[in-house]
Amino acid sequence: MPGTRKLGRATDSRTAMLRAMVTFLLENGKIETTVSRAKDVRAMAEKTITVAKEDNLHNRRLVLGFVTKEDVVNKLFTEIAPKYAERNGGYCRITKLGPRRGDAAEMAIIELL
Repeated sequence: MPGTRKLGRATDSRTAMLRAMVTFLLENGKIETTVSRAKDVRAMAEKTITVAKEDNLHNRRLVLGFVTKEDVVNKLFTEIAPKYAERNGGYCRITKLGPRRGDAAEMAIIELL
């Protein structure tokens, strides 16, 4: 389960950051962040896509409780989830980029397949 990494933040701040990053990933298809954040975002995004595979009111409300934009939820249920209907997980790819110039944090790109 995600949440084993604290990412140097309090629980509410960490949850808000992950919600925003998952929303941005589903909206744009790709984000650049640190490797540890990318691993947590991948776990949350894949669970969200798995829930969105079956389009009913309960699943829409579950996703709306986590994703912060309603138009992203509609895009998830109409465009993104049907692409992965036959796939059992593994919807995201993490590609490592190397260290960041300022603080040498390991950077990565996370993208939807």
